Amino acid sequence: MLCELYIENIALIRKASVRFDTGLNVLTGETGAGKTILISAIQAVLGERTSRDLIRTGEKKALVSALFRDISPRAVMALTELGYAPDEEGNLLIQREITLSGNNCRIGGMPATVAALKQVGACLLAIHGQFDTQALTDIESHRGFIDSYGGLSDKVNAYTELYDQLTAVRTKLSDTRMSESQKAQRLDFLSFQINEIDAADLTPGEDEVLMARRDVIHNSGKIADALMTAVDLLGGNETIGAADAALAAADQLARIADFLPDGESLIQRLNSAGYELRDIVDTLRDSAGDTEYDPGELDAIEGRLDILYRLTRKYGGSVADIIERREAMQTELDDILLSDQHIKKLEAEEARLADLAEAAAARLTEARREAGERFAREVERELLDLDMPAVRLDVSIQPRSLGPTGADSLEILFSANRGEAPRPLSRIASGGEMSRFMLAVKNVLSGQDDMDTLIFDEIDTGVSGRAAHKIGGKLKSASKSRQILCVTHLAQVAAFADYHLLIEKQTDQNATFTEVVALDDEGRARELARITGGETLTPAALQNAREMLKEAQTTRA
Repeated sequence: MLCELYIENIALIRKASVRFDTGLNVLTGETGAGKTILISAIQAVLGERTSRDLIRTGEKKALVSALFRDISPRAVMALTELGYAPDEEGNLLIQREITLSGNNCRIGGMPATVAALKQVGACLLAIHGQFDTQALTDIESHRGFIDSYGGLSDKVNAYTELYDQLTAVRTKLSDTRMSESQKAQRLDFLSFQINEIDAADLTPGEDEVLMARRDVIHNSGKIADALMTAVDLLGGNETIGAADAALAAADQLARIADFLPDGESLIQRLNSAGYELRDIVDTLRDSAGDTEYDPGELDAIEGRLDILYRLTRKYGGSVADIIERREAMQTELDDILLSDQHIKKLEAEEARLADLAEAAAARLTEARREAGERFAREVERELLDLDMPAVRLDVSIQPRSLGPTGADSLEILFSANRGEAPRPLSRIASGGEMSRFMLAVKNVLSGQDDMDTLIFDEIDTGVSGRAAHKIGGKLKSASKSRQILCVTHLAQVAAFADYHLLIEKQTDQNATFTEVVALDDEGRARELARITGGETLTPAALQNAREMLKEAQTTRA
């Protein structure tokens, strides 16, 4: 669970260290006080996309760190796969520093990427906002609810794999089928290009060899001069060369070898050098004799390179590229020549995959139908607890042609009043009904995972009175099995809190900033009185708030 959040220079929050507890944690405050900023900070530290605009005005960087404890096995597994782990006490510290030039992230004190934060965060905490109700009007999301509730990921993946294979075969089949005139034109074109390349009789790497040989011929005079100069210096011309000089020096030292401590060694080294230099002179003379070139060779090289240049401009950047292109064209030519046989094979494969995909889609539809029935009954029970006794749900599943998500169209139908047939949510549900419906769905779906912490951000929008009290009780009940953080404007909901945080906006002479304060019993009574009665806290408002807290305490007991 999330036990502590530290925020520095995030929007209106200069510095704040916020502690959370087990059970139901409620956050209240006036509109604009910074409740949304707090949620944004949590999203940021868990890898959600953010921007430099989140940095407090006048500052160069912002920091958010979140401390979690009692990490779930699923989250530990995700950490392990990424190379991280909780500390010896089972705690995990996640940090994200946002600067004007980028992000610096750490998991358990080790450097991490934003993507790693998001991957780990998805196993630690889920945020459900008031705008999630928009998903209820999107029919495509209904399928996601049922698939998630029914644990149908294996069946969905099995179908998707088959459908992707079927789509690929159909695309290839479409590309292979062409009119006879198109086929003839393509065959002529490919044949011409292949013959043109074959006529050149290319050899891999010959362009590089020819260019190197051309450079040698162009520089033959310079090469010959350098070689003969080296021969003269080493072998001698009008004067003694280096080779003979070394041997003569050895003879001179031999006359005084008895008087030199290292005489024999020096004589041997000079003799070796002299003979080695003579051998080098012979090699250089032979090379100098090879520097005379036939002018016709250069013309032949230039002509060949011109052919290669024209081909490379047309087919590729090098001889190797041209050869590779030629092989691809030959393959296409063969495919066209054998297209009738190829088409028959593809058609057989298409039929085979279509049968498999239809069977997988049928299994998936049946599983959705069964899961949808259970989902509807369980959501109905949740809504009954949320003061909607006459609600009725149906999950409508209608057949359709194979598509990316299966062979069915799925929609959740809703009726809030006895005697009325269920109809699409977007047409009949009020804002308050939508909020309660979403809370019921989230409660039902939360039972399918082991998420440690759920955050509800003003999901009670559009609700008041007895329904608000029911929502508070439902959140309190759900918090017995996991930590829940709830941002709310409703006193009836806040009254059920185990731990109540007040978010206040303060100003001084130079700036505006947000503070987060944990409330005691008296502070909670005053905050509930403010929510219900405004800034003027009358004795009656305070008494009503205390009774509300007492009633919530009695209800949850």
